[in-house]
Amino acid sequence: MVQYTLAQSPEIILTVSGKDSAKARDKAMDQLMELMDSGKLPTELEEGFGPQQLIEVKESTIDSASGEDSITQAVQVLSNLATLKLKVQESRAEALEIRKAVDVLFTDESVTEEEITRLKEGFKVLKNFAQANVRYQEARSKAEQARQTLDQALKSPDK
Repeated sequence: MVQYTLAQSPEIILTVSGKDSAKARDKAMDQLMELMDSGKLPTELEEGFGPQQLIEVKESTIDSASGEDSITQAVQVLSNLATLKLKVQESRAEALEIRKAVDVLFTDESVTEEEITRLKEGFKVLKNFAQANVRYQEARSKAEQARQTLDQALKSPDK
């Protein structure tokens, strides 16, 4: 279920089955037209008012279905965090070694072709580690909310 309202009349809630989509917005517009035709809409809408001007109402109260969805989503976010953490940990040591080897490029010391080849191959490891680390840091900040959602769901009802 998706709900829409109007900026001009936030007290009007139009409920449509399904998710937010062009089709759902069209159905909400049909409901809006019925309200206008029956005189139940307390405001006049400008000429050219369209479905894209409907405002989606996000549920602030958690009913059992959306509560379960938020718990499922929270678990998925935490699972993703765990996977990313492992990936970062597994590649960290190798990436740091390669990073140290990069410094040789900035010295006047001579290097062999073999060392350069190893470095070039190591750049892939560095890149993969850096990308995984960035994704991990982003996932970690998102996971804070997921952890709070789970904590709330796990609270004992008698407390």
